[in-house]
Amino acid sequence: MPYPGDKVKVVTKDQTVEGILMPSFDEEAVLVKLDSGYNFGFKKKDVTKITLMEKAKEKNIAAAKSLLPVKDLLTISILHTGGTIASKVDYQTGGVGAYFKPEELVALFPELKQIANVKSRLIKNMWSQDMRFSHYNLIAKEIKKELEAGAEGVIVTQGTDTLHYTAAALAFILEGLTKPVMIVGAQRSSDRGSSDAFLNVVNAAYFITHSDFGEVGICMHGSSSDDTCVILPATKTMKLHTSRRDAFKAVNTAPWANVDYAKQKVEFVCSTYRKKSKLKNLTLRLFKEDIKVGIIKQHTNMYAEQFLFYKNYDGVIIESTGLGCLPITKMDDSTQESENICKAITALIQKGVIVVEAPQTIFGRLNLNVYEDQRRAQQIGVLGNGNDMTPATTFIKLAWLLSNYPREEVMKLLGMNLRGEINKQLAYEPDFLN
Repeated sequence: MPYPGDKVKVVTKDQTVEGILMPSFDEEAVLVKLDSGYNFGFKKKDVTKITLMEKAKEKNIAAAKSLLPVKDLLTISILHTGGTIASKVDYQTGGVGAYFKPEELVALFPELKQIANVKSRLIKNMWSQDMRFSHYNLIAKEIKKELEAGAEGVIVTQGTDTLHYTAAALAFILEGLTKPVMIVGAQRSSDRGSSDAFLNVVNAAYFITHSDFGEVGICMHGSSSDDTCVILPATKTMKLHTSRRDAFKAVNTAPWANVDYAKQKVEFVCSTYRKKSKLKNLTLRLFKEDIKVGIIKQHTNMYAEQFLFYKNYDGVIIESTGLGCLPITKMDDSTQESENICKAITALIQKGVIVVEAPQTIFGRLNLNVYEDQRRAQQIGVLGNGNDMTPATTFIKLAWLLSNYPREEVMKLLGMNLRGEINKQLAYEPDFLN
């Protein structure tokens, strides 16, 4: 009987595939790692035969020797939430080794021991796509614990899919933060030659220990090459590519800094960040875990029932088109549904649901005073005029405000800049794929 790590041949009625049998969280699925490094999945019911071709070879991966603190180095904490960044796939066994202890992490990234004294531990395994407000609260509590224990800064590693949501959430939760907190991920696993894990972790550690930065930021590749990392603002960043190592870009603003550990260099691009200082008044303003906020993406041929779905929510973000035009105007017989949509949005607001527009164009700012439908939207209570926040940050901010303030104050604070999420002036960067 084959076990995970064994080389197998999987036969279905349609195809035959050879590879390493991988562990699977789904009992109804068979997962195989191909020689190319990619995983291939089958429904168990479709598999007619699995043949053992070669048993897995036993491997002992020795961790680095216990690390003794170096007097001249600062101490940083690395908190892990799972993901690929501190894991390595063994292609001979098919198993995934997770490296969370300090000595194991330094064995994986040996340059760390030259930069800082490292404390490292797993908080909890979290798939980034499954993260909820409760996870943000947990991470924030653990960050506070590490900083109050004397860490000069904290690196939080997680999966990249929702990394920008986490960064924004922590920026709002950690009120009074005066120490650096870097959110770091990896687009490609540590076992691949093209992995970005090493550069991201090491540069984040170097930035923490060689700058006066004192707030939440994101540290990821600055280009598709293995040269520098970029420090991005927690509330003004989006993931704009599915797989590129430089997938994360600052939106409507400049990045904080460029970091090149190999050249021992930190170059600030923007100087308006909060400066590092002694930790005095760090307060956690957590999310209420039962707050319900939705996001609806505007498109053509919409129906009122799509908006009414959110009638039992606390708030809803509409990713609106252009400058913020909503489909709420009856122009002819074919646009009767637009009038119905207007009535639906009005009904939501009258029921107490806070409705906020955010730009689906990504770059630019909403201006709800240009067209008649925009002014009509404001009259019925739609918020978002002047919003240059990303939809993700708008979502996080609204949920956080609803968790901590009464409704009337939420409506006022939405348009105020609290954590660098709203800019007075915009800096465009539409050529991110160059």
